[in-house]
Amino acid sequence: MSGAAETPTPPVPRRPPGDALVTALAATVRRAGASVAGLFLLAPDEPVLRLAVMYGVPLDFVAPWLRLPLSGPTPVTDATREERLVWIGNQEDMVRSYPRVAAALPYRFSLAAAPVVGEHRTWGALQLLWPADHPPHATHRDCDNATTGARRAARLLDAAGGPPDLPEQPWIVPDELVHPRREQDGRAAADYAERLPEGALALDLEGRITFLTSTAARLLGRSADDLIGALPRNVLPWLDDPALEERYRTAVISREPTRFTALRPPGHVLEFQLYPDPGGISVRITPSIRQPTAGPAPTPAGGPARAPVDGPSDGPSDEPSAGTPARPAVSSANSIGRLQQLMHLTAALTEAVGVRDLVGMVADQILPAFGAQALILSAADAGRLRIIGHRGYSAEAVERLDGLPLDTGFSPVGRALADGTPSFFASPQEMARNYPQAPQITGKQAWAVLPLIVSGRPVGVCVVSYDRPHAFTADERAVLTSLGGLIAQALDRARLYDAKHDLAHGLQAALLPRTLPRIEGLDFAARYLPASLGQDIGGDFYDLIRLDERTAAAVIGDVEGHNVAAAALMGQVRTAVQAHAAAGAGPDQILTRTNRLLADLDPDLLVSCLYAHLDLVRRQVTIASAGHPPPLLLRRGGRAHVLDLEPGPLLGVDVSAGYPLTTLPLPDGTLLALYTDGLVEVPGVDPSRITAALADHLAAHRADGLDTLIDGLVQVGWPSGRHTDDIALLLLRACRPPL
Repeated sequence: MSGAAETPTPPVPRRPPGDALVTALAATVRRAGASVAGLFLLAPDEPVLRLAVMYGVPLDFVAPWLRLPLSGPTPVTDATREERLVWIGNQEDMVRSYPRVAAALPYRFSLAAAPVVGEHRTWGALQLLWPADHPPHATHRDCDNATTGARRAARLLDAAGGPPDLPEQPWIVPDELVHPRREQDGRAAADYAERLPEGALALDLEGRITFLTSTAARLLGRSADDLIGALPRNVLPWLDDPALEERYRTAVISREPTRFTALRPPGHVLEFQLYPDPGGISVRITPSIRQPTAGPAPTPAGGPARAPVDGPSDGPSDEPSAGTPARPAVSSANSIGRLQQLMHLTAALTEAVGVRDLVGMVADQILPAFGAQALILSAADAGRLRIIGHRGYSAEAVERLDGLPLDTGFSPVGRALADGTPSFFASPQEMARNYPQAPQITGKQAWAVLPLIVSGRPVGVCVVSYDRPHAFTADERAVLTSLGGLIAQALDRARLYDAKHDLAHGLQAALLPRTLPRIEGLDFAARYLPASLGQDIGGDFYDLIRLDERTAAAVIGDVEGHNVAAAALMGQVRTAVQAHAAAGAGPDQILTRTNRLLADLDPDLLVSCLYAHLDLVRRQVTIASAGHPPPLLLRRGGRAHVLDLEPGPLLGVDVSAGYPLTTLPLPDGTLLALYTDGLVEVPGVDPSRITAALADHLAAHRADGLDTLIDGLVQVGWPSGRHTDDIALLLLRACRPPL
């Protein structure tokens, strides 16, 4: 044995137990005065946020939010990705910023999402909701409580070295941790309620009856023993209605009093007034002469009490007698939860533009929502199924499955297309009974095969698969089947968009220069970026014309509109400018003659254009502008600034217009940045601010290559990358020609 002291093995950090995070979230909710809260943690093996701890709503309310793709547009994912506090003051804010979330949660509340940032990594985000009566603006206290709660969770996770092993369902914070209650004489409270003339009952946040008076039981037509501990919809089928379930959800999430009326057969109309608080809901029940509620928006509770009940309800009841089990029914709560999940996923699908977007959207939104790991999206093409997108499959498997006949018996996709029926296989054994070779190809363990049918015609198949056996519940089958129809519609739109895009791209490519000529003493880079939405065709153009060995012309312009007419006119303008330049005309004459051409063509479209004559022998540039944004100028060792030009009017406005000239020296190292207005016209932002930021970027990155500079300029103008107008950029840098 060696005499040297052995180095002790450092202890393995313990993961924080769930109850530590539960306690921390309870403390945050208590300090913030929030009504609902959730702690979302990043999954260790996939870019997904999982709801780890929750408070304030029943579990079935949060079904669409248990797993959120990190790339998705939600407050909690934005807070995690961007490491910033997100505040949503009211439903109007939610509609503007997160329309997909607003569609799935049409309730009134305020929301804060704060990133849970540790010393070395981001763990996830904390989300807090306040009830409808909370002011829409974020107070300093609201922000401080959210960020402090997030830091508290981060410290727990940092100290433990990682998140706990998360269960399938999130841990629930009991209300007793948030709102400790003083012990009172329960008998006195019950006696007080019994003396009231109307019926009274209490629900917990899960919707179960925890207390009711004898008057309430009499009005509901059931005994107290049948009702205590039960969900009303399970023992009172006449309350199992989606419209009434939605009122209950409104009360729980918005914490607003609400009311509705319901018909208890055979003819008893009852009014229910719901008064929520963090611990549950108090319900007041009175006879009513109103018509039963059938779905209009909730109204605030209030108003005078109804007439007291003098005795037992009259007439026979169609409810089961005591001791008789209630008839089974499809729960309205499940229906509402499934509907909201469908709305959430449908909103995601509406954002898909092309097929690539659609595949990414399905993979990022639908796979996590159902705990699946892979998908294949196939489209019918000339009697065969062509794979147009996949996620989670090997290249070998995709190659074997691509191009199968539509009537193939090799896998269940043929049957899905033939009869339009989805099929679900919970295990490889179940699949192998009908399709012996299919499990061996992919190695997957469970499958949902969804036919994609549009107007009675098959357009493809979507296969959602799992790496482990998976028993599909009835709700999952219903939602996935509905999603198959939505995906089919989205796929049809996406393929049509791609076809138009390819046509537009081909036309645009034919009208813009394929290559630019090399000119001694001049470095250059150019870029055309179509608008993020639309047909990807527009009127922006650029050109670099070689006039002789040391003389060139740079042109940039913009025809109004984003259509074929704009592109066609752009081609005519570009050709005219080239012809006049080749004939030796000066910049002002070129614009004047092109302006006359537009008057003859009478296209009802206006054109901005900037023409720069580059004399690399005299080292000077002469510029004329027809209403075009002035270029940026950066000299060696100096600051970038906007050129002070005297522009003429747009082409096509005045046939007699003139175009003033501006001549500048062009020493070595001088950089000119020509651009169209799509780079600087950002909705809600002053273009001068964008232009100033572009100038600062040029000065700070003057040593970068020109292509890199273009990337940076576009990023400055449109950080999200989703520009609403097309953009043309042409960078020119004077340099010493090689000897």
